Amino acid sequence: MPNMSQTKVPIPEQDPKVRARNFEEVTLGYTKEMALEEASRCLNCKNMPCVSGCPVGVQIPVFIKKITENDFEGAYNVIHATSSLPAVCGRVCPQERQCESKCVRGIKGEPVGIGRLERFAADTHMVQDNTVIEKPVSNGHKVAVVGAGPSGLTCAGDLARLGYEVTVFEALHKAGGVLMYGIPEFRLPKDIVQKEVENLKNLGVTIMTNMVIGKVLSIDELMADGFEAVFVGSGAGLPRFMGIEGEALVGVCSANEYLTRINLMKGYKEGYDTPVLKSKAVAVVGGGNVAMDAARSALRMGAEHVYIVYRRSMEEMPARREEVHHAKEEGVEFLNLNNPVKLLGDENGRVRAAVLQRMELGEPDASGRRSPVPVEGSEYELAVDTVIMAIGTSPNPLIRTTTEGLEANKRGCLVVDESMHTTKEGVYAGGDAVTGAATVILAMGAGKSAAKSIDEYLKQKA
Repeated sequence: MPNMSQTKVPIPEQDPKVRARNFEEVTLGYTKEMALEEASRCLNCKNMPCVSGCPVGVQIPVFIKKITENDFEGAYNVIHATSSLPAVCGRVCPQERQCESKCVRGIKGEPVGIGRLERFAADTHMVQDNTVIEKPVSNGHKVAVVGAGPSGLTCAGDLARLGYEVTVFEALHKAGGVLMYGIPEFRLPKDIVQKEVENLKNLGVTIMTNMVIGKVLSIDELMADGFEAVFVGSGAGLPRFMGIEGEALVGVCSANEYLTRINLMKGYKEGYDTPVLKSKAVAVVGGGNVAMDAARSALRMGAEHVYIVYRRSMEEMPARREEVHHAKEEGVEFLNLNNPVKLLGDENGRVRAAVLQRMELGEPDASGRRSPVPVEGSEYELAVDTVIMAIGTSPNPLIRTTTEGLEANKRGCLVVDESMHTTKEGVYAGGDAVTGAATVILAMGAGKSAAKSIDEYLKQKA
């Protein structure tokens, strides 16, 4: 009989006061007993509505049933059949908006903890894994992948399993993309990401780092060098700023830069010569997951006060509810319905305050959200020595401006058709390079779709 409890089995977490000052993982994961109890809440629906909410099509009830049978390795294998990064997805996917939102158990209570169970299966596999990954027999065809983020890694893994000789070109010195430089250690440990990368290398994927495509090599040169198709999964790493007075002051930076210095360059570790702003009072502008990551990282870097400044209400904040909840527990202060209009500096050229203007919600905008409207005469100063802009990113123009025939839309995103094919023959693209900043799992879904299309394209050419 299913466990008819209306609530999920709670997942153990570090105490908020303790974790707010360390970079160790916040949630500690299910024990075997917890996983078995939570898995027993699944009704094993025949029509599997939860699967329709998964961008990579994980057979969710099938892997959960394996857990109830104590077949944890079998559960992992079910997940891994369609997802290249199970341990990553179990931690950072917005399941509440995807698979769990379709769960029947959510009608009269909480949905099954699908993400928690996925993490349990993946972590159990990593601890016990003694399997030797067999490299598939080569089919003699070469494919280049630009970018070693979730989209590129997924595409590379799927193509490698089909026998393609895949080379991934990564601009930074570590593969993983946003998984390495964007998402903090306390949400996604970097050794887990690198373990997933090693699994791809064992499949035969070659990863070349410090390769800035558009500078070191162009896409045209890659194709001239024998690569029959190219997948562009270079992400959206170009930060946006507000264009207000004072953004050039010392102490003002993008969330991309701030998180990269901490995560990829080990700025949080003693002994690393990585300059990171030493702050006492930090304002993070934005309301998404990146803003939460930056704010929570600032606390761990020693800031005494950290503020989230967001121009809409708490209900409209796009960040995951779990991340907002954790940020509040840790001491982040939320200034909703506020917007910076100017940054003020001291005599040394460092930011000393943000001038905020209070907002109120007006009529809905094109997306259906109520547009924030300034309240006249409501400006006031917030004393801060650091301002982090987390208001969105767009694709870096380097690749599209150095590749003839590669078109982009007005937002700088590459134009693709339903098969993920760009406007240049043999070049495919997906993830944030096409959609703009989105989620890890959506990028993975795009990489999977592109791999399928590349396989069909090259078979047609043969």
